[in-house]
Amino acid sequence: MTKLLEWLLGVSLVLAAWAVVSFDLLELRLPQSYREAAWPMPLYLLVSFGCYSLGTVGYRVATFNDCDEASAELLGQIEEAKQDLRKKGLKI
Repeated sequence: MTKLLEWLLGVSLVLAAWAVVSFDLLELRLPQSYREAAWPMPLYLLVSFGCYSLGTVGYRVATFNDCDEASAELLGQIEEAKQDLRKKGLKI
């Protein structure tokens, strides 16, 4: 099962449970307070997911490793390309 299918399955299960509680589709006779609490739940979940995503991206950026060797290799390749272009008559 791909990650996309896992996410779609999870979201559809949560959505189905929300619809059952919010709209009383199975006639469970839940108290009105349950339906009132369940109604804004998708918004709360969306905001929570956004906060989690923002935190994850911030953490990954803060702990990103520098690649000194790759940087030195890239700078060497740039200098090599400049010299090659100078030999061909291009002024840099």
